[in-house]
Amino acid sequence: MATTADFRNGMCLMFKDDIYTIVHFLHVKPGKGPAFVRTKLKNVKTGRVIENTFNSGVKVDEVRVERRQYQYLYKDDMGFNFMNTETFEQISIPETLIENSDLMKEGQIVEIQFHTETETPLTAEMPAFVELQITQTIEGEKGNTASSTALKPATLETGAEIMVPMFINEGEIIKIDTRDRSYNERVKS
Repeated sequence: MATTADFRNGMCLMFKDDIYTIVHFLHVKPGKGPAFVRTKLKNVKTGRVIENTFNSGVKVDEVRVERRQYQYLYKDDMGFNFMNTETFEQISIPETLIENSDLMKEGQIVEIQFHTETETPLTAEMPAFVELQITQTIEGEKGNTASSTALKPATLETGAEIMVPMFINEGEIIKIDTRDRSYNERVKS
């Protein structure tokens, strides 16, 4: 058991029969009345962020989570298959636990959060940036290639589609932000 005095960003707790992580918290001591803690909580399974206010000193159930690095192997009808980089143990995770899973390339390292008591995977986080090759895109029109504001669709080696600037061509390797699926930069060979 923990109290509101133990709150810190990233702490996981059981709230309304679900596991939430604290995104942001603020201890408030008004001039009149008791102190309280205003929080933003993110549901680990759905990713939905809610706001909640706790009275100061309230006890909450802290949930222990552990982050482990796994290597992505392949996808089958059971889900995505990963291998622990230390023990070589293999696990299968459903697609719903991985955000932007279509940007994952075989051999890529992913960080998986586990509930330590039940050993169940909660989420799988990809690195912030990935480098992927463009397999198909249309040629940029003459005159539009100088500006990076004009965008065109491009298909990546994983089959994912994103929008890239007009000056990007097939065969080039680009860096992509996995959080918002945006083009970041061209990778120099």
